[in-house]
Amino acid sequence: MSKPSDLIQGTLDLLILKTLSLEPRHGWAIAKRIEQVRGGRAQLEKELVQWERLSNAVGLVIRTV
Repeated sequence: MSKPSDLIQGTLDLLILKTLSLEPRHGWAIAKRIEQVRGGRAQLEKELVQWERLSNAVGLVIRTV
């Protein structure tokens, strides 16, 4: 059975390899690219939460009218 730290290390390895598959990069550029992608995903999550709140509110209004 794998330990949680193995999963984290495997995920980190995957992120680095995916980043390197796009083009050769040095360590700092790899870190910046992962940071950029992570920030785009964090923003997407925020937008999805806002969309769900809005759509739920509209749904409540439509169902009660």
